[in-house]
Amino acid sequence: MRTRSPFLNHIAEFMLTKQYSLRTVDTYLKWISSYIHFKDKRHPASMGDNEVVEYLDYLVLKRNVSPKTQATALNALSFLYKQIIKQDLCPNLTFVRSKRQSKLPIVMTPEEVKRLMSFLSKRYYLISGLMYGSGLRVMEAVQLRVQNIDFDFDF
Repeated sequence: MRTRSPFLNHIAEFMLTKQYSLRTVDTYLKWISSYIHFKDKRHPASMGDNEVVEYLDYLVLKRNVSPKTQATALNALSFLYKQIIKQDLCPNLTFVRSKRQSKLPIVMTPEEVKRLMSFLSKRYYLISGLMYGSGLRVMEAVQLRVQNIDFDFDF
């Protein structure tokens, strides 16, 4: 496990006291750390809008990140400047926007689903069919109880 700088520890503690989720804390710290390293470990208080734009451009032009990834990085840096450094970023930053298309999910054909289901034992066939047919996620299926099902519902 890597040790974090006192500055990043301060940010983490601040976020946790504000009840941010652990995942959000980890994600924001990753982007803030990446930004600091990108600018040769300069303290963010000594930087501003121009450096943020330069970093966001780098993410798109050199690392080819998706629009959502770029937005997450921007959110992390906006949080850093507004909440920690107490310096608002310009609301109209002009940076290269990612145009990378999101990948479409790979979807199985009905024949592939039938073939897959044919390999399942009776024990797993019902729950797998229910998950597939209704779009349930694993945790939703695990938490499903008999009382959650309306047997009187008429189609």
